Amino acid sequence: MKAVRYHEYGGPEVLKYEDAPDPEMRKDQVLVRVKACALNHLDLFLRQGVYSPALPHINGADVSGDVAEVGDYVKSVKPGQRVLLAPMTFCGHCAQCTAGFQNLCREFGVLGTRTQGGNAELIAVPEANAVPIPDSLTYEEAAAVPLVFLTAWHMLVARCGVKPGQTVLVLGGNSGVGSSAIQIAKLWGARVIATGGDARKTELSRELGADYTIDHYRQKISEEVKKITNKEGVDIVFEHVGQATWGESMRSLKNGGCLVTCGATSGPEAKFDIRVLFSKQFSLLGSYMGNMSDFHAMLPHVFSGKLKPVVDKVFALRDARAAHERLEKSAQFGKVVLAP
Repeated sequence: MKAVRYHEYGGPEVLKYEDAPDPEMRKDQVLVRVKACALNHLDLFLRQGVYSPALPHINGADVSGDVAEVGDYVKSVKPGQRVLLAPMTFCGHCAQCTAGFQNLCREFGVLGTRTQGGNAELIAVPEANAVPIPDSLTYEEAAAVPLVFLTAWHMLVARCGVKPGQTVLVLGGNSGVGSSAIQIAKLWGARVIATGGDARKTELSRELGADYTIDHYRQKISEEVKKITNKEGVDIVFEHVGQATWGESMRSLKNGGCLVTCGATSGPEAKFDIRVLFSKQFSLLGSYMGNMSDFHAMLPHVFSGKLKPVVDKVFALRDARAAHERLEKSAQFGKVVLAP
């Protein structure tokens, strides 16, 4: 099969479009012919060696395609079915997995990190990962769903328990996870303030449902939030940027508010005054992707059209370098997708 691999860590130039061995399928697995695979910032970190995957490596967590073959033990899908893949790996038999908390499993990971991913023509995954999709969803749209919508759902619904009438500040509404968060917060009846880096991105956030937008390069986030909320602050800050925005995120919270974070794309160091944390009774929550129950709770809203995957641009698989460069420049709104 053809795949995009890298044999050393580095910049986009290390990505090689080349022949690679077909995946070996177990009897409890499904072989999927990949039609689309969306990029995440995780792909950049893996390529740079931050998580040191074994080399040569194939990235790719967000996959859609057709079932090419099924193992002897597989019953839920058949060859020819259109599917998207749950973007996680887990043992499936520990106490956390059997209780439904797969993202607390000691072996939990993201598809394409500990395993070979979907930047290829074929991928083999456990049966539980393959979910049939309706014909109304294109392969590119389906690939834009799994990781970001699962992550945003787990953050807002499972971790924060978002409620109607609350105000949610979404950092980076132009990102895949940010554009998902805007829609999920609105689905649950919340008011949304989204930040973006230019007029085009903030306008697109409004089109997704954001009630207010802030240009985080030209405006001070916390000051704008206080204007919008009549000095009260927001109930929830949806944080995934990290070091560059942490202080503004904390200053944007109302008393008793909650900051939930799933990432640190601008850096891992965050400083704050502990006295502010306890005196204002803030809640700081970490969130790591989600579990299978979150995934299956979220998907019907996508399949019904209430949540809409946002595809920024589609690149041919052989043009993976250009796709990585676009993501590194934060030039996208929504998901950058590779198509074999």
